[in-house]
Amino acid sequence: MPRTVIGPGTDIPYLSILDEDGGLDEELAPEFTDDLLLKGFRMMLLARRFDERRLKLQRSGRIGTFAPVNGQEAAQVGTISTIREDDWFVPSYRETAANLWRGSDLADMLVFDAGYNEGVVIPEGARNFPNAVPVGTQMLQAVGIGYAARQEGSDEIAMTYFGDGATSQGDFHESLNFASVFNCPVVFICQNNQYAISVPRSRQTYSQTIAQKAIAYGMECIQVDGNDIFACFVAANEAVSRAREQSRPTLIECITYRLEMHTTADDPTRYRDKEEVEKWKKRDPITRFDRFLRHRDLLDDDKLNALETEISETIDDAWKEAEERIEKADGAKAMFAHILKEETAEQMRQKKQITNGHGGISGYG
Repeated sequence: MPRTVIGPGTDIPYLSILDEDGGLDEELAPEFTDDLLLKGFRMMLLARRFDERRLKLQRSGRIGTFAPVNGQEAAQVGTISTIREDDWFVPSYRETAANLWRGSDLADMLVFDAGYNEGVVIPEGARNFPNAVPVGTQMLQAVGIGYAARQEGSDEIAMTYFGDGATSQGDFHESLNFASVFNCPVVFICQNNQYAISVPRSRQTYSQTIAQKAIAYGMECIQVDGNDIFACFVAANEAVSRAREQSRPTLIECITYRLEMHTTADDPTRYRDKEEVEKWKKRDPITRFDRFLRHRDLLDDDKLNALETEISETIDDAWKEAEERIEKADGAKAMFAHILKEETAEQMRQKKQITNGHGGISGYG
């Protein structure tokens, strides 16, 4: 008998709406108020400037390592802006822009960067999970949340974020499979920034796209220009509607680029060349959005300078507050609490060894 085709093909839709010069495809573009457009731009710029300040603080020993978001702001703001306040946001460790959109406090983030768990205490009633450092585990949590919401008859959904490297983890495949089989209302956002630390996307998978991996699990998928805030919004908005109304998951692959290092402990010059970085800088999502807003007469040099000043002052205030909270914190001593009923001589020796006179860790006090 001849071979026959029994499954779907690999025709993956790709969406781009805003070009690199700020030109818009009016037929595909969503309708936004001017205030919402400017809010989106401010969040993207705030995330970029916050990362730049954090890099200076880290290099001077004031905070620990962190994962910069530079270059991925549109993929985050465009998608996270589609969910409701009572929906669940389940990030990995690079979602600075998405966290800011969801109302996360800058001072909290700085306190956490300095090594204090107080910085990731979830406010009462908030639906934002703390950063997930283990690669891929947050996807399983998002699926569990979506499953539980439907069991309770709620129309809440979960949106979870991860990088291209996480798609090589078993957690990714288990999450997609469970979500599809059990109709979990989850939107999976893959920020394909081309590198899993130093491993290029070409060494992660031989698949033409990451999006197509959803086909094996019977779920909808799409690939979008991740530096185009409008394309990210449209794709995510459709996925959110599908999750809420049909209780079906979606995988969105945002093609973007990490302009900075993987974390501040990384040296990207060892595995990628300057020419590649410069090529992607021309596709910078903030520059692209800036040009669009200027075309619409919503932004000019004076307005941008005023916004830059306001953002700088906001970050100054956040660091001042964070410093005050760090000074009052118990430092590294907290790691010794609630382990044994009575402190041992060995614990006392270790505590003395790693802490300095005012409760901080030597070098980070």
